Amino acid sequence: MAMSAMPTDGRPASRLGALLFGLFLLWFVVLGIAPTSREDWMLENVITVLAMIWVVWWQRRVGFSRLACGLLFAFAFLHEIGAHYQYSEVPYDRWFAAISDGGSIDGLFGFQRNQFDRGIHFLYGLLITPVASEVITARVRLRGLWLFLMPVTFMMSHALIYELVEWSAASVFAADLGQAYLGTQGDVWDAQKDMALAVLGSLIAQPLWIWRRARFAEVRHDA
Repeated sequence: MAMSAMPTDGRPASRLGALLFGLFLLWFVVLGIAPTSREDWMLENVITVLAMIWVVWWQRRVGFSRLACGLLFAFAFLHEIGAHYQYSEVPYDRWFAAISDGGSIDGLFGFQRNQFDRGIHFLYGLLITPVASEVITARVRLRGLWLFLMPVTFMMSHALIYELVEWSAASVFAADLGQAYLGTQGDVWDAQKDMALAVLGSLIAQPLWIWRRARFAEVRHDA
């Protein structure tokens, strides 16, 4: 029997997790049929496949909360859009124009480059930090400031490692493929900005997760 990881909402989500995992697999297959670049799609999904294996293992061994399942699904769903189109080519501005009578996100904010990859790095920090917090606190008892610092520094290290992986892949593969995978779009500070956005998302998410955890603990105590 899988032991509970003491998820933030107190309810291991085996059924919801299985449903969302199945929906993601369907999304993964559909967007993998005819991606913009097969080679880039494969590169983008190496880590995704490894993460999927780990998610299944953790779900069977410990179990995710409903919140964690939803956040993992949301991030993976968006990541696959980037992998399908190439992150630097996702036509989000065209989609927005179609639903807003010709409006433009890029024009509104004065963006000079495709911002989808920057948004995903921010959402990585925002959406995955609560999952990381749940996993860490399932194994380590954290209190006080450590409950804030440990998950945030964990996410910072992940952001750094991912940028190093991107740089290594770009160095190994052909120039066009490597640049597509990096998605710098000519910005020499792209890696630093991506890491900063991930950390910003993490700094926003972690206080909210701590508050939610404390609130749930109070409800359990009163019950």
